[in-house]
Amino acid sequence: MRRLLRIAREPFGVPLPARGWQRAVPVLLALGTVCVLGWLTLIWAARLTVPYPVYVSELGAKGAATAGPFALALLLIAAGGFSIALASGHVRSSAPVLRRWAPAITLGFAALCFVLASQVTCTAYCPVPIIDPKSTIQDLVHTVSAVVGFAAACLAMLQVGFSRGLPRLSRLSRVSCAAVAVITIVGGLLAIVRVGADVGAWLELIGTTVAVAWIAVYAVALTRIPVGMVDAAGADTGVVAAEAAAGVGATGAAPAGAPAEVA
Repeated sequence: MRRLLRIAREPFGVPLPARGWQRAVPVLLALGTVCVLGWLTLIWAARLTVPYPVYVSELGAKGAATAGPFALALLLIAAGGFSIALASGHVRSSAPVLRRWAPAITLGFAALCFVLASQVTCTAYCPVPIIDPKSTIQDLVHTVSAVVGFAAACLAMLQVGFSRGLPRLSRLSRVSCAAVAVITIVGGLLAIVRVGADVGAWLELIGTTVAVAWIAVYAVALTRIPVGMVDAAGADTGVVAAEAAAGVGATGAAPAGAPAEVA
């Protein structure tokens, strides 16, 4: 059990996975970025073909003309999430609560939820589970899996937002997480009460776009960071080494503890 917990907290802290995945990391990040950008392209292309306001899940509702692209888009975001999660096991959060497991674990869980949501879509017009009498178990499964997956992605964003080894990306992650929370909460409330459906639908799409775009930015940022072990303080030692190299001055020696942003 302790070994499993150690792997969950530091996936690349175990020598065997570390050696095996170092060569695969660039490929995984590239694949993940392509898949994530593919999601953005498919979802926006599908949404722009619908002349009336719809929420994202409605694009994949049973009988909808956009159901095919929607299902493919969710599979793409799941594949991208898995790829980026596998390549980011060396990233850790420095916050006491958020560092209990690696962001890679959270992102991988989100990908699993999106796989389920892609296979179990909502019924026509996506009635709100429990609140709407027309809702079914299928609607409940889809909504819960999609919401939990989205929440997990936001949690991963928050974990990275408190990573000491990624200063610039950390700031962007915190801002993005706050923006996504506000936008999606407002959009979700409008969906529940069925008021301002046009505004709520666009807010949900924008919030989702920001979250997915962050995943792509995260993957691109990781291409500049070497895979390394995570020390007890929560900083990536590979990043620390890169920062030390970047801080070498004309004399060939870097000041002790001199910070250098790499992302």
